[in-house]
Amino acid sequence: MTRLTRPGKWWSEDAGRIGGMSHAASDPSAAGSQRRPRVLSGIQPTADSFHFGNYLGAVRQWVALQDDHEAFYCVVDLHAITVEYEPKALRERTRRSAAQLLAAGIDPERSTLFVQSHVPEHTQLAWVLGCLTGFGEASRMTQFKDKSAKGGADRATVGLFTYPTLQAADILIYQADRVPVGEDQRQHLELTRDLAQRFNHRFGKTFRLPEPYIVKETAKISDLQDPGAKMSKSSSSPAGIIDLLDDPKASAKKIRSAVTDSGRDVLFDPENKPGVANLLTIYSALTGRKISELEDEYAGRGYGDFKKDLADVVVEFVTPFREKTLGYLDDKAQLDAILAAGAERARAVTEPTLARVYDRLGFVPGPALGPIPGSGR
Repeated sequence: MTRLTRPGKWWSEDAGRIGGMSHAASDPSAAGSQRRPRVLSGIQPTADSFHFGNYLGAVRQWVALQDDHEAFYCVVDLHAITVEYEPKALRERTRRSAAQLLAAGIDPERSTLFVQSHVPEHTQLAWVLGCLTGFGEASRMTQFKDKSAKGGADRATVGLFTYPTLQAADILIYQADRVPVGEDQRQHLELTRDLAQRFNHRFGKTFRLPEPYIVKETAKISDLQDPGAKMSKSSSSPAGIIDLLDDPKASAKKIRSAVTDSGRDVLFDPENKPGVANLLTIYSALTGRKISELEDEYAGRGYGDFKKDLADVVVEFVTPFREKTLGYLDDKAQLDAILAAGAERARAVTEPTLARVYDRLGFVPGPALGPIPGSGR
């Protein structure tokens, strides 16, 4: 989900806010409701550190979305247990992911940052949506077929099979207007829209239909040693990937050792010079300078000066990022308090949404549900 994606004047200015979010704003049928477009995205805590591909391809856009969207960002730990994992590592990586989102610029005063498992309405709605999802429909999800084939069908879990249904619940429980997605998640968003429409048709208008949010000019970062492949934790060699929490000197060395191409001209030519094009993309993304400007600056100077300067740029970026992240991790009480506050604000939206869903399904109201918005009860 990017799932992924960070990792924003998010709060509705309507009256009757709870934790910064109005109940009226969470109801798609509420008359006269006005709010900023709501965006939802999450990142899995499956690695010790974000890498440049994560940051430049997703998290950096999450930070920018805070300015004009009502943003909900979560660490999706429930999705991370669909494959084998170590509990101790999951707990540590969940905090690391949250700390890195904060270091990247996710502002808990402008966005809602939380851990998925802290908001039980995600899984409660996932069961409901699972009862509306056809077996054949779920079987056609490409990501499940790819992952189960890679790990072996006998080892694939039911959780991996129903992963897209939980992802749909993640989105719909917040009445999200927009969801940042890459091509690998587009099919899951289409399923989310189908399930929302199916529920609305059978039980009355309840869910907003989320739209994909495609960020223009998203940086696509390739493996430093194999520029024909994307930078990835699962496939890149240690020398081909830059982790943002690595020692800055090690990251600089990886840039200086990155694969380039024949010749010595610094030109953006992804087909004939994929290595140089990848480095130019990183340089441009980190500095905000146009690629054409960088081409002009290094014309006739060869790869040496170019890679040396880019290594310095990388160090200037990763050093404060690393320091901020480690600072949050050194104060786990503060980090956990930020996540707890985020979960509380998230539940101000998810609880009334789930109550409305349960009412329309015909469930008998229970003491935990409280008043059902819009039901008159």
